[in-house]
Amino acid sequence: MKETLSHYIDQNQKEILEMADFIFDHPELGLQEFQAVTNIKNYLKKHQFQMEENIYGFETAFRASYQVGTGGPSIGLLCEYDALEGLGHACAHHMQGPSIVATAVALQEVLKDYNFNIIVYGTPAEETLGAKVAMSERGAFSDIDIALMMHGSPTTTTDVKSMALSNFDIIFHGVSSHAALAPEKGRSALDGILLMMQGIEFLREHVKEDTRMHYTITDGGGAANVVPKIAKAKLSLRSYDRQYLDSVVERVKKVIQGAAMMTETSCEIIQTKALDSKIPVLSLNELLMENAKLLSAPRITPPREKTGSTDFGNVMYRVPGSCIRIAFVPEGSSSHSDVYLEKGKTEEAHDAILLASKILAYTAYDLISNPENLKKIQKEFKEKKKASQ
Repeated sequence: MKETLSHYIDQNQKEILEMADFIFDHPELGLQEFQAVTNIKNYLKKHQFQMEENIYGFETAFRASYQVGTGGPSIGLLCEYDALEGLGHACAHHMQGPSIVATAVALQEVLKDYNFNIIVYGTPAEETLGAKVAMSERGAFSDIDIALMMHGSPTTTTDVKSMALSNFDIIFHGVSSHAALAPEKGRSALDGILLMMQGIEFLREHVKEDTRMHYTITDGGGAANVVPKIAKAKLSLRSYDRQYLDSVVERVKKVIQGAAMMTETSCEIIQTKALDSKIPVLSLNELLMENAKLLSAPRITPPREKTGSTDFGNVMYRVPGSCIRIAFVPEGSSSHSDVYLEKGKTEEAHDAILLASKILAYTAYDLISNPENLKKIQKEFKEKKKASQ
């Protein structure tokens, strides 16, 4: 059966690869991915998938579903399609939609004697807004038993974990005054920002080793001869443990409030983004990698122990999931780089799109044809989630 899935994907590769090249040549920023999402949706509509468009408050989000037989597991396939400002598809998101729809249609056409549901979620703005967060809060992904993705990479691997993230805009409000003639009448908003930063530096010594705290001043208040009435900064906090990060956030808020008290200013703390850490399901990772080996995927490496943050973490905090990272750029290459652009339409990229599609199709088949696989994955997920709380 797996060979039949592979053969079907190969037979229909022309349209899939043309779609990927089109998306690469027409990069669109988050929430503006109209051409990309139209191509992806049209392919699924052509294959009789039921389509829900403009959903969960995002014009470029969609949910497509197809029921094979009756009942059975719901296989979730997620894709992104946004580009980077000034860089185009230097994170290879142009590969995801075509690869995912190739998987979905192969399952639909080949596994006609099984009972299962395919649900494809189109998720915009991963690079900026992280729309999966809001989509999840508004009810998305609650209808799937498993969440699968693919991503272009220097090696073929999976992730063991990702960092939870909390981002904030910080605004200090002071009292303006002439810095030379009447400085005593002023209360410097910039002093509040600087004291906040100093306080965070002292805090670094008293947090866990995997905690990351970064900041930058976005508005220093204006002219040097005026006591700043307003000053602004951005703050980014990360940890591999969401619960622990929440405790760090509360401590940082006290630092900020203390800085305002010391400078007799006031402050606003505005959360702009919150990403959960992934709950890794090693049994699912192993299943993906077994299929990668079966297909002789290039440059197979152990799971990544050290990663950044992703809105897919919010999905994987709610349902078992994993992302197969598939090699198409030289080992050691960084995403968001010229290397990813140079390789975006090459034979290596095309091979990766098809290979990832086959790995996901094989893995979905393992879950559909053997319910024990899914039970094992769900049991591990529940145990790890309980342990994380």
